[in-house]
Amino acid sequence: MGKKRKGQIVTISGSFICLALILRYAGLFLTFADGMMIVAAIIAGYPILKNALQALRFRILGIETLVSVAVIGAMFIEEYWEAAAVTFLFTLGSYLEARTLEKTRSSLKSLFDLAPKKATIIRDGVETEVSPDEVIQGEIVLVRPGEKIPVDGTILKGSASVNQAAITGESIPVSKRKDESVFSGTVIEVGYLEVVAEKVGEDTTFSRILEMVEEAQENKAPTQKFLERFAAYYTPAIIVLSILVYLVTKDLVLSLTLLVISCPGALVISAPVSIVAGIGNGARKGILIKGGDHLEKASKVDVVAFDKTGTLTVGKPEVTRIKSYHMQENELLKLTARAEIGSEHHLGRAVIEEAKKRFSDSLVMADEFSVYMGQGVRALVDGRELWIGNRKLLMENGINIPNDVEMDLQQEENNGQTAILVADSQGVQGVISIADVLREDAYELVSQLKKTGIKKIVMLTGDNQRTAAAVAGRLGIDDYYAELLPENKVLVLKGMQQSGYVVAMVGDGINDTPALATADIGIAMGGTGTDVAMETADIVLMSDRLDKLPYVLGLSRATVGNMMQNIYFAVIVVTVLLIGVLFKTVFLASGMLVHELSVLLVILNAIRLMKYKGIVLSVRGKMKATSVEC
Repeated sequence: MGKKRKGQIVTISGSFICLALILRYAGLFLTFADGMMIVAAIIAGYPILKNALQALRFRILGIETLVSVAVIGAMFIEEYWEAAAVTFLFTLGSYLEARTLEKTRSSLKSLFDLAPKKATIIRDGVETEVSPDEVIQGEIVLVRPGEKIPVDGTILKGSASVNQAAITGESIPVSKRKDESVFSGTVIEVGYLEVVAEKVGEDTTFSRILEMVEEAQENKAPTQKFLERFAAYYTPAIIVLSILVYLVTKDLVLSLTLLVISCPGALVISAPVSIVAGIGNGARKGILIKGGDHLEKASKVDVVAFDKTGTLTVGKPEVTRIKSYHMQENELLKLTARAEIGSEHHLGRAVIEEAKKRFSDSLVMADEFSVYMGQGVRALVDGRELWIGNRKLLMENGINIPNDVEMDLQQEENNGQTAILVADSQGVQGVISIADVLREDAYELVSQLKKTGIKKIVMLTGDNQRTAAAVAGRLGIDDYYAELLPENKVLVLKGMQQSGYVVAMVGDGINDTPALATADIGIAMGGTGTDVAMETADIVLMSDRLDKLPYVLGLSRATVGNMMQNIYFAVIVVTVLLIGVLFKTVFLASGMLVHELSVLLVILNAIRLMKYKGIVLSVRGKMKATSVEC
């Protein structure tokens, strides 16, 4: 039954009750007044009874069943006021719950409302307006000021100021120009763009966000699942208890009152309403939490493990030095770039970008290409077999590293550079040094995480020991593991889990996906991250900002705290009402009123999570996840 229909029933039944009360207190037409109470009870009670019968068909004893039995019993003993009041209050409570629950879902609803509705494309030389789902990959999409970008793509022409709040949660527009990427769902505030469509329809980042948010609402937290199992046994137990009370006391009113006040409404809703509010808050900030189970588990994280490249660094490494031993520097660069064209690794991209800067002609892809995860690549370029990567790659393939080359490597690594070796069948041909800038927010990240209660912060990287040590030292990271293959990262995480830690892994690349899947919580960087990493992760930071990590961990703790507040409150209310029934100070109508009020208070408490703004320092200098403003 919809919210509008509930509102109409509340209005009609409430009007009948008011008229009946006026007649009763005036001492007029008492039989007619009772008749109006009966009509009010039927109008408000029919949907309740209907839902109860439908639930019983599936062998479910719900709250509606308890209320229906109580109302039928009240009518049987001619307590028409009690019957009318209980059905009216239950329906009123259900209506108000629907209204207030809308607030907890407001962020999620507003996210869906941001979906692009149209796309302007150039098709057969003519400007045509179509649905975003009808855009074909490779077509040119025109986007003007105030319009939403309907596809993921690369800017072919123009420049613009783009509001990316729908994707990243950041309301400050960013400048976009030729050859830069744009996302579906973002809005051009000033400027004009012609975009080559690369991802369309359900494949766009925005569509995948909507899909993840929808799925997130279906994934229940462990506490929520427990409460639902509890309610399945609790409700039948209450019916049996009420029957036993009647058999002992012969007091039907007492038994009926026990049925009503024992409804576990506030208890059942206490967990899901907090979870939805927490997920909604995260979505508004550009943080995708893929379910209540992940949100609840994130509150228990005490170790955070980071990938280095693209996570702690900006993910845009640049070539800083090329050392060639047996050929021209440019020849070495071109051969390496051709070998790396098929690679998605950040270091490979850096080599390709440097080659594009130096050479006007386009690069021809290698004849053969294969990836050695965590080591490098092998390629066949114009019949020449090349091995490009780290020491392990060359050593495992029988290629010796001369002393002078090793000295060059060590010098670069001591300077915090990542040095890759280029070799062929004749031996090492050169060393290409690549540097990636650390993210500005990485320097404060460790202290922020420590203040949220994280016990240990580690870095897992395929880089060598010297480069890893330099990065860890600069950022104040507790420990680091270097020269790791993807499977080695998994083993490190499993070791920490076996030691009793709850571990979160933060990464962005394909080589991070095994670790993201192994960790208790996998967190992907959405801005620079690969599609596979984003799909594998439990939480995605769409804004690609590390300061969102302490935020989401604080939000998870605040959400679980809010959920426990609701649970304790619901249990206390039921206990107090039970005592009131036993001492005959709580009656059928008043018990239902208190019950509905408790449900509303639980919802209102959860809505406070929508205003959570982060973690703040307490007076003693310790961090608390308590900045929930009302």
